[in-house]
Amino acid sequence: MGDRLNTIFYDLLRFLHVIGFVFMSIPLFNLIVVNERTLPGTSFNYNTDRYMENLIRHGAKRCFVFQATVLVSGTLLLAIGPLGIESLWMNWIILVKTVLLFTLMGLLSYVHLNLQPKIESYLAGLSENSEIPDDLVSNIKPFRVRRKKLATICLFLVITVIILGLQLSASFNPVLTVFLIGLAALFSWRVNKTIIKLGWI
Repeated sequence: MGDRLNTIFYDLLRFLHVIGFVFMSIPLFNLIVVNERTLPGTSFNYNTDRYMENLIRHGAKRCFVFQATVLVSGTLLLAIGPLGIESLWMNWIILVKTVLLFTLMGLLSYVHLNLQPKIESYLAGLSENSEIPDDLVSNIKPFRVRRKKLATICLFLVITVIILGLQLSASFNPVLTVFLIGLAALFSWRVNKTIIKLGWI
């Protein structure tokens, strides 16, 4: 009975670990939102811009939860699973995945705690009926551009971690791994630059 419960718990952890990574696709959808924002025009519109900033700001908090889920579930999987906690430094795939996860957490923290508050400071006090300062767009644009670049990097890192994670049980051909990571970089760049209306396209 004990072994059966352990197996169920281990499988539950695997599910939480995978689903946590799936939900960490927030950078993809933030980039889509930002690019779609330009469709009505690039001039500042309080309702549209406020809604977009709310989506991005609250999305960061959700992503923190998903990142924590991946970190905790991954640690427990190593601790109670066949790989053992020592694989954190003995298995290069797990080591790289861990480093990339902490990199993602650091980038998200920088955006949420540094860039987002600066953008919010320019929007504070504005309302639908407010007179929009002439320099508002030029003031917030550098922070939005930097945030978009970091979201692109995060998207690339998330896809890369997934590519590596798939190889824990059986490694891909190195050429295929490099090719897939290259595609991840190309897709991330494309999402940054264009509106992807048909998923991959």
